Amino acid sequence: MKKTLIATAIAAVGFSGATLAAEANLPTVYGNIQLAVTHNNVDGGDSDIALNDNGSTLGVLHEHEISPGLTGFLKIELDGINADDKSKGSGVIKLDEAYIGVKGNNFGKLWVGSDDSLYETTIDQIVNYYEVAARNIPGSYTTGEGDLIQYTTPSFGGLTLGAALQINGDGEPSGAKSYPYQLAAIYSVDALTLAFAMDSNDGDTEYSSGALEAPKNNENTYGIRAAYDMDALGLSLQYQTRKDAYDVIGLMGTYTLGKNVFAVSYEMAEGDDAASTKWNTLAVQALHNVSDNLYVYVEGDLADGDDGVYGVANKSQASTVSVGATYYF
Repeated sequence: MKKTLIATAIAAVGFSGATLAAEANLPTVYGNIQLAVTHNNVDGGDSDIALNDNGSTLGVLHEHEISPGLTGFLKIELDGINADDKSKGSGVIKLDEAYIGVKGNNFGKLWVGSDDSLYETTIDQIVNYYEVAARNIPGSYTTGEGDLIQYTTPSFGGLTLGAALQINGDGEPSGAKSYPYQLAAIYSVDALTLAFAMDSNDGDTEYSSGALEAPKNNENTYGIRAAYDMDALGLSLQYQTRKDAYDVIGLMGTYTLGKNVFAVSYEMAEGDDAASTKWNTLAVQALHNVSDNLYVYVEGDLADGDDGVYGVANKSQASTVSVGATYYF
């Protein structure tokens, strides 16, 4: 499920769509239904086609002025709606995001609860761009999206700093206290953005999330990203590394033409193992905004690598093709 476009739409709802209810200070309710027909194929292995829910959500936003220049805010978002199958819709809806916080131009932003982690939003953007992202390669960070305290500073001449701390107590699945943390720095000037972030990976991977078969070690993950947006054209490059896990580099370009958006990316990964296992993914997408509340898309990826990387001996290719639609309000 792509988070970037949905998040932008939600922000628009939260800050412009809520104008009518501003004086009454009512919460904003938003949501979306995402459906996609996806064909997956592994060379020499399984091949299937299915209509799936691609991450439909329902949420609530609210904010209020605490004092001049300081605003309190809240967000609750539920997913697991499974719009494709009525029989799945009972007892499976779960929490995706829930947090409270305060923000201000001179204060920055402080929020506590469950949300995308600072590292993810700063560096790992290619995998989050695509709708299905079946074989895109995420970074090897393992700090999860819950029990987080996160803070970002105001912009100092284009430079924003951030920190996140995850508080794992004795009651978590790992049964041991741990305090994974993340640090980030983002510099933006005109069309250029440069970013650096790290994740300490100190939590238990059975509790944390976000990594692709990342090993249970507390070696740090480091990531850098550079992006340049020139009106309709956007380019980005990101690199992530972690000792005893794997390294991944990704290049992405997007082009907007009226109501249409085209994207292409290429990612290469190499494992920090005895064989230096390699794999890569080429992904493309064409998206059309039908209206202010509806978009449709076609996307696909072709993945390759060393033999066995997709679970089939002496084979190394896999592919995915998806056709989908998202309606949001």
